[in-house]
Amino acid sequence: MRQKQRLSGDGGKSFPVRGAKEATGIGGVQVDVAPPLQTLTQRQRALIRLLLRDKNTRIEEGAFVLEGAKSCLDAICRHPQAIISLTMAPRYLQTESDEGRQARSTLAVRQYTCSDAVFDQLSDVEAPQGLLAVVRQPQWDESRLLGQARVLGIYGDRLRDPANVGAIIRTAAALNLTGVWLSPDSADPFGPKVVRAAAGTVVTLPVFRGSDAGVFEKHRCVMYSALAPSPGAVSLMDIRAIPHRLMIAVGNEGEGLAEHIVKRSAVRFTIPLAREVDSLNVAATAAISAFYLSALPTVS
Repeated sequence: MRQKQRLSGDGGKSFPVRGAKEATGIGGVQVDVAPPLQTLTQRQRALIRLLLRDKNTRIEEGAFVLEGAKSCLDAICRHPQAIISLTMAPRYLQTESDEGRQARSTLAVRQYTCSDAVFDQLSDVEAPQGLLAVVRQPQWDESRLLGQARVLGIYGDRLRDPANVGAIIRTAAALNLTGVWLSPDSADPFGPKVVRAAAGTVVTLPVFRGSDAGVFEKHRCVMYSALAPSPGAVSLMDIRAIPHRLMIAVGNEGEGLAEHIVKRSAVRFTIPLAREVDSLNVAATAAISAFYLSALPTVS
């Protein structure tokens, strides 16, 4: 049996964290400098690979990998407390902007370097930019969110395509929705393909995995189900107002929503399509539905 490797740090998780050093500048003024780059060890390489490839490791460690210069720098600037470590290759460091270097100088975490070849072996993308971050998975208070006076979220039932899950998360973040809830058999929202498709918004938007639709009834959230054209389904465009607490349910890419989800729904709606089109991608369905419904007035 493989011995489990853990990230080292406080609270039993050894996420390496170290404060940035201060240097004395002109006139004795203290200025921030980036922590010295350390060579990435075999152990750290193995841990990063596990976080990229193994869902259970991501769950156990409460961490995931964010890759790409823009996504990493956005996270550094907006959510520095979420960053656990950075790993950089020469191809990134040789072209790093002053803004990027300054952002790193304020970050109190370990920063590693490795060769371009080693980074390519770690990376999950076709054309690595040479920068990745290990990031803490955010923790959200589900009861508090669902107990708010106004709730508008998306529930994904058995969404197995990471690109679709990521696109839905990105849409929900862009529309300032309450969050995204995913059934237990949906793609892991912190898997690398989902994180990439979500453009890093998994750090900012509440996302809950392993959710049972019954939690919405407990908090008096009404469910509307997006369906293919079918008897009893109203047109999305005929909905003129929404309840204060609403969850939009979208289903599996091939099979649609499970029957027990449909039965829980107060409204079953369909998006009107041109005759030449049979159906929409689930991410498009979620985006159109959320955009339209979010603009409607609420009623008790």
